[in-house]
Amino acid sequence: MNEPTAEGRKLSRSFGWLALLGTLLVIAGVIGLVYTGLATLTSMLLFGWLLLVGGLVGLLHAIESRGTNYFWLGVVVAALNIAAGVVVIKHPEGTAEALTMFAALLFLTGGVFRLVGSVVVRGPQMGWTLLQGAFGLLLGLLVLFDWPHSSLYVLGCFFSLALLFDGLGLIAVGVGGRRIVSMVSERRDETPPTTDEPINPPEDQRK
Repeated sequence: MNEPTAEGRKLSRSFGWLALLGTLLVIAGVIGLVYTGLATLTSMLLFGWLLLVGGLVGLLHAIESRGTNYFWLGVVVAALNIAAGVVVIKHPEGTAEALTMFAALLFLTGGVFRLVGSVVVRGPQMGWTLLQGAFGLLLGLLVLFDWPHSSLYVLGCFFSLALLFDGLGLIAVGVGGRRIVSMVSERRDETPPTTDEPINPPEDQRK
């Protein structure tokens, strides 16, 4: 009886850590929405360091697999990741401008394809597809017309929203998990213990 209780406490503690991590992510997302310029710079630096570390790890794997057919391909890919990471870390503003332009073009092309596809296909979800296409087209035009000034807040806003929604998801999982663990523990405590002793029937039934 002590072992399930300890396991339940361990699960409850794990879900509590998830909820705490989600709260920290929500706080970071809210701060990023308030200070979008700082969030953009932070996201670019994180992106650069991820490229740099990933390139170094890929280079180590390539060195370990020397003599194979994929050695030079691994070296080239790792060198490109390292070079891109160094450029992003040294020039985060320019990288943000380039990525913002790329995001605007993605919004434009996605919106145009959705609008044209919804008119041509005319499926049951035509209204929603038209709305999504118009929203993507409008968002791409707004970002493009305000470029390069839009690079100061667009990526930071997306990064902060991702942190906010991920944090809310972790909070929901953590709180829901703790409730489920507590409900299971309460139900287990309420169930009477079973005995292995055979139940003798009454004397009338034995006769």
